[in-house]
Amino acid sequence: MGRSGAVTFKGNPLTLAGEAVQVGKPAPDFKLCYYEGGLKDTTPADLKGKPTIISVVPSLDTPVCQIQTKKFNEELGTLGDKINAVTVSVDLPFAMNRFCGAESIKNLKSLSDYKDRNFGKNWGMLIEELQLLARGTFVLDSNGTVVYAEQVKEVADEPNYAASLAALKKLL
Repeated sequence: MGRSGAVTFKGNPLTLAGEAVQVGKPAPDFKLCYYEGGLKDTTPADLKGKPTIISVVPSLDTPVCQIQTKKFNEELGTLGDKINAVTVSVDLPFAMNRFCGAESIKNLKSLSDYKDRNFGKNWGMLIEELQLLARGTFVLDSNGTVVYAEQVKEVADEPNYAASLAALKKLL
């Protein structure tokens, strides 16, 4: 059951599938894929053991998504391997790799929800009308519990970088 008018895109109300992620609860399940010498999968279990920041974008081929990804890439550079940092979209893994290579995105791993949109549905981030993910950021502690969740109301706006980075840094 979708949440009607949960987000807007350039002012137009859109429906989000599923329930919103709640702070204090375990991260909802997902199976996302990436390309590294072949297609491989990532699940929440793969992110445990380190604090994790998840940047969710509609498509890396759009301007605001590129700004968001570059900004997090810059900000997270100093944290190195103390954290997991991922970008999630429905872009194909091959396109993600091309973008990250062209833009020197080295501090975020790109994970794709293109197969069945299970991340979008389970995390309440799938825009039903567009079959794209809404924009947002999530921070998980090393046990996989959600400690910060932002779903950007207007998809064309940038997220609150300072708030998500502060939540992440508190875990270090």
